Amino acid sequence: MTTQEYFQPRSLDEAVDLLEAYSPEILVIAGGTIAVPLINQGVSRPTKVMSLRRAGLDYIARSNGGYAIGAATTLTSMVEQTEISILSEAAHAVGGWSIRNMGTVGGNLFAPPPAGDFAVALLALDAKLEVASKLGTKSISLDEFYIGFLAYDLAPDELVTEIYIPAPTGKTAYTKFGRRHANTPAVVTVAARVVEDGGKVEDARLALNAVGPHPMRAKRAEQALIGNRMDADTIQHVARIAAEECEPFTDAIASADYRRRMVEVFVRRTLEKIAG
Repeated sequence: MTTQEYFQPRSLDEAVDLLEAYSPEILVIAGGTIAVPLINQGVSRPTKVMSLRRAGLDYIARSNGGYAIGAATTLTSMVEQTEISILSEAAHAVGGWSIRNMGTVGGNLFAPPPAGDFAVALLALDAKLEVASKLGTKSISLDEFYIGFLAYDLAPDELVTEIYIPAPTGKTAYTKFGRRHANTPAVVTVAARVVEDGGKVEDARLALNAVGPHPMRAKRAEQALIGNRMDADTIQHVARIAAEECEPFTDAIASADYRRRMVEVFVRRTLEKIAG
């Protein structure tokens, strides 16, 4: 154990001050479900750790017609909320009850693949992140936040404080496929949102996880949906495109080839849920 100092700021201002003073050496955690085991195993050796548990970032509130979720809000809290069903489904798909009781919405954004089952639902909802530093606050699209494997558009002295979701429109569906029925790493996770007008798709979001370096949108597949009817031929065509544009990897759970084939299967099934 190399950790020498542990901080529990009681406000966002205090947290930002600590981050400015000690970054990049300080490790920021909330639930610690990913970071703490790595510290205990000696894989991660931070000299300073800051927990956001008491920084006032645990909340779900309506805001400007949408929803604001504090970065330290637990996944259990998201399971229990009923206003956005896809978020409840996605939170329930993360680990077991003990992980959900500790794990947070903000922390799940940084989970390495194949983890990150909640972030993929946020992508389908066009979520934006509120980021704070000593220079002030800014907003960034979650779609632009991910820039590579364990790489984010976030400076060392910046802190993700809130996730904002615009008022949801259209129909949504969420599917996670793993080797077991519960508490299982994903082979592929799919989150979709489709807005229809006059029987044709007006707008679409199709997000994937566990098949790339980070949760990602299948943008070519989204474009293939727009302007078309949600019939069997369109859905199959879109599923094939999603399978082509994902970037699967091989690990102990599944091969890259198997993941790609499962993308086509589970994108189709997810869109079929929306089509009814």
